[in-house]
Amino acid sequence: MALNQWELTLLDRLADAFHCGFLDAVMPALTFLGDGGWFWILLACLLLLRKPTRRMGLTVGLALLLSLLVGNIILKPLVARIRPFDLNEAIQLLIPPPGDFSFPSGHTQASFAAATAIYCYHKRAGRWCLALAALIGFSRLYLYAHYPSDVLAGLVIGVALGAAAYRLSQLIFLKSL
Repeated sequence: MALNQWELTLLDRLADAFHCGFLDAVMPALTFLGDGGWFWILLACLLLLRKPTRRMGLTVGLALLLSLLVGNIILKPLVARIRPFDLNEAIQLLIPPPGDFSFPSGHTQASFAAATAIYCYHKRAGRWCLALAALIGFSRLYLYAHYPSDVLAGLVIGVALGAAAYRLSQLIFLKSL
C-alpha cells in the first residue's frame, strides 16, 4: 500500500502541475489512439500493403500479439492491481473507466512494442512513433488510469517485446530465404 500511496501522491502532483482545459481535451484523444491498439494495428495493416514495408508490418503485428499475450493475458490477471481512480474516488475521470486491471499499462506497452519494432527498421519513423508512444503513456498518467510504475513497466516490457519481435522476424525471414 505504501507504493500505491507514493504513486497516488505523484499522480496528484502531476494533476496539479499539468491539468488545464487544453490538455483535458488532448489527453483523451491521445489515449484513444492506444485503445485496443487500434492505431498500431491499422499502421501494421498499412505497412503490409506495400512490399518494401511488408516485413516491418509483420513485425509490428507480431510485437502487438506478443504484447497482448504478455500484458493482457498473463500479467494483468496475475498481478491484479486495481486502478488508481479506484483508490482516489475524488478524481473525475475524463474517459470511461477501464474495466481491466492496471499493471502493466496496455496502452503504453502496445505502443512501445509497435514503435520499437518500427524503430528497428526505420530509425527516423521509429523516433516519431516512440514519441507518440511516450505521449500515449503520459496520457494514461494524466487521466489517472495508471500508476507511474504501470506506465514504466509498459514502456520497458513494450520495448523488450518490440525488439524480440524484430529478432524473431529476422530469424523467420532468414530461414525463408
